[in-house]
Formats: sequence, structure tokens, C-alpha cells
Amino acid sequence: MAERPQTRSRKDRRGRRKPKVCPFETGALEVTDYHDVAMLRRFISDTGKILPRRRTGVSARYQRRLAGTIKLARMLAILPYAKPLVRR
Repeated sequence: MAERPQTRSRKDRRGRRKPKVCPFETGALEVTDYHDVAMLRRFISDTGKILPRRRTGVSARYQRRLAGTIKLARMLAILPYAKPLVRR
């Protein structure tokens, strides 16, 4: 009888992702500056929504601060609430 070749299980095929590290806890970024539009745009989607933690890797504490900072920048008209609709 022929032996079946060893295949990896479905769990093994998925692979492991390395854990995301919060950029604010490492000291790479500051949350408090609402004037820094380039930094804030990293955490906003193409449609203007605030990206979730699972996508950005930000800790819960800094996600709350980041959301407040983005909302403040929107109120002061530094950031748009939504992207303009493009008609073709």
C-alpha cells in the first residue's frame, strides 16, 4: 500500500503573524498634536473613517486618544469628515 505524503494541517498552513506594536508606546509618534495631518492620515481610511485597532496595531488607550484627536482636527476643519465624491 502506498503511503500518503505528509501534509501540514490547516492550522499550520495559516502561518503566524508577528504581533503589531503600538507606535505610540514605542515613542515613535505623539498623539496630542492635532496639527500633524500626515500622522493622522495614517489612521484614517480612504473614505475618511477612523481605522480600527486590529488594522493599525494601536493599543486601546492610544486608540481612544487618537479618535479624540482626529475628531478635534475634523471640528477645526484641518481634516475632512469624508472624502469628496468623485463622479466619472
